[in-house]
Amino acid sequence: MSHTDATAAFLAARDQLLELAGAPDRARAEFRWPDVGAHFNWAHDVFDVLADGNDSPALRISEEDGSELSRTFAQLKRRSDQVANWMLRIGARRGDVAMLMLGNRVELWEIMLAAMKIGVVLLPTSVVLGPHELEDRVSRGTVRWVFAAAEDAMKFAAVPGDYRGVGVGFDAATADERAALFDWVRYEESSAASVAPIAKTTASEDPALLYFTSGTTSLPKIVVHSHTSYPLGHLTTLSWLGVRPGDTHLVISAPGWAKHAWSSFFGPWHVGATIFVANYARFDAEFLVSELDRAGVSTFCAPPTVWRMLIQHRLDRKPHALREIVSAGEPLNPEVIARIHEWWGLELRDGYGQTETTALIGNMPGDPLVPGAMGRPLPGVDAVLIDPVSGAEVDEGEICLRLAPERPVNLMPGYYGDPAATARATEGELFHTGDVAQRDAHGVLTFVGRTDDIFKSSDFKVSPFEVESALLEHAFVAEAAVVAAPDDTRLNVTKAYVALAAGTAADADAARAILAHARTALPPYMRVRRVEFFELPKTTSGKIRRVELRQREEAAHAAGERIASEWREEDFPGLKG
Repeated sequence: MSHTDATAAFLAARDQLLELAGAPDRARAEFRWPDVGAHFNWAHDVFDVLADGNDSPALRISEEDGSELSRTFAQLKRRSDQVANWMLRIGARRGDVAMLMLGNRVELWEIMLAAMKIGVVLLPTSVVLGPHELEDRVSRGTVRWVFAAAEDAMKFAAVPGDYRGVGVGFDAATADERAALFDWVRYEESSAASVAPIAKTTASEDPALLYFTSGTTSLPKIVVHSHTSYPLGHLTTLSWLGVRPGDTHLVISAPGWAKHAWSSFFGPWHVGATIFVANYARFDAEFLVSELDRAGVSTFCAPPTVWRMLIQHRLDRKPHALREIVSAGEPLNPEVIARIHEWWGLELRDGYGQTETTALIGNMPGDPLVPGAMGRPLPGVDAVLIDPVSGAEVDEGEICLRLAPERPVNLMPGYYGDPAATARATEGELFHTGDVAQRDAHGVLTFVGRTDDIFKSSDFKVSPFEVESALLEHAFVAEAAVVAAPDDTRLNVTKAYVALAAGTAADADAARAILAHARTALPPYMRVRRVEFFELPKTTSGKIRRVELRQREEAAHAAGERIASEWREEDFPGLKG
């Protein structure tokens, strides 16, 4: 298949989804994955085609001081060709792994496009990681190149490995940083390279991106995505976001995590929309909403934590241009959806996917919303619920993808360097997500929990997500994480770790109020029996590490000790029962 044919096939599938926007049932029924041939490369076959002679803005980056940088599609096409030529000149080759440790700055997008064009495999990495974590990633990721700004490049002084450093923005580095990083190549040198077009040499199934999973329950695995599984696969993400040509899209997601590629790279640029980034040193809800309004953002994605912070700050005035709002990363609680709809008059649509996939399940524009539900499988996704014991399809079970008769286009080829983990994840001709959901009579799925988070209390199954959703209805609760606390009588009781809303004292009155709320909001078997006010442990991508909280409870029980800082029902006469 020629370059032209691959482009035509991709654009025809994309246009079908755009034409069926607002008709989600038809999109699910009629969409078929396009055949893009054996040598598809999104940067060549889609981005460059959309960017040719296109002077509309592709990327806008605003800063807290009021400054803003803007690049057109045509400028990024030319610049990425220049960077690709320079990378080849300094020795980068197809198949090399390049760690990209940059914040939201224009060079991030230039390098991603350039690397894809020449077949260098990208390993986006969060700037918050320290030397120990970087050593693990460099080693297991077989990193040959590291791209980093001066302040982050300094961390690599303690990171061994057979890699070459490329410094980004070193012209602004301090004298000490320049001295310490004297052997790093300066990215600024790329401005003198040729801008000649780059020849396409990659195959569709070549690796394109590596991502470390968030590691909520175990050591992070390395997901490998090909030039089709992510670039092509994100047609599902496009259908969920509801982004259209001419839109301006903003997502709250840090570089280094897969969601950044979902909504700050592939999804919006599939349709030639503008990606808008609002940089800030510390999250400020009021600044964010003012930027949404000022920049004319039409489609916006943020994790539940951000939506809850907007509610806490009572930011009830809708940014003027907003049309579509979505949430992903963790399940979205019904209370948040209701409040945003009340204030902004928009449906806050949930979506679900994993680092191993693109968007899998979601509420598409036009879908009737079931409060708290994550929606139905997106176009092109064959998701089923499987009983982990019998292997039968059920109405409550593990979310799985069928691998036969055809492997899902938007599923990773496997875990990098770990065939055993790949085999475990794909047993029985299914890809196992490890997440459990319920399906209603209309096929709408509601998240129940991770297979290792769900627990039994007095022989009843408890979903932490359901309990957390109920707790978030109380004004004192900003965030909550529910785990099993071992109990000699009930096997487990429900324990809530709570991050309190601003201005709420962490005292007995708050504990009593939250426990009392749980008594009325939940059935007896789910009732919260213990509460502790706690800074919730999170991964660097912002997901709660319930495994740490479970281990804390198990250790206390094994030692026969009560955790001194927790409150229990029996501490409050009249509550227990």
